[in-house]
Amino acid sequence: MSQESTENIEKDQLQGENVSENQEITNPELTAEEQLQEDLAKEKDKFLRLFAEFENYKKRTSKERVELFKTAGQEVLQSMLPVMDDFDRALTQISKSEDEALVKGVELIYDKLKSTLISKGLEEVELKAGDDFNADFAEAITQIPAGDDMKGKVVDVVEKGYKLGDKIIRFPKVVIGA
Repeated sequence: MSQESTENIEKDQLQGENVSENQEITNPELTAEEQLQEDLAKEKDKFLRLFAEFENYKKRTSKERVELFKTAGQEVLQSMLPVMDDFDRALTQISKSEDEALVKGVELIYDKLKSTLISKGLEEVELKAGDDFNADFAEAITQIPAGDDMKGKVVDVVEKGYKLGDKIIRFPKVVIGA
């Protein structure tokens, strides 16, 4: 054999060895220990994700429970609102009376009812004539012609609004200027 052909054969063998070494690098066979390490890492990741999901669940249910306690009496308070409206109308009419004892008695009962409802979290939505109308906090029942200074503003509050915590449970009914 010639020297060139021997050198070619040696080159081919070296290239073949390089190819097989590259294949081993790109497709390494994992040892049992490395395989166990990889499996352990996957299980740790799975555990951490499950733990985080459970923590989020606990936070969410805790928040929902607090919200439920805040608004637990909402239906009862809403059913008491017409009674408050009747007391407001009664006080307006009775105050015209000259019977001081009657006025004082009704005022005492009204104040007691109002303070009890306030202690349960009920608040009146503050709105008065002349305020700008905001549809997020009030319900317009009608519009009446008014001067330019009252256009888009509350002219009269027909029915008071109330909120429980941050949630409005009854919107104030108002008349706005057109």
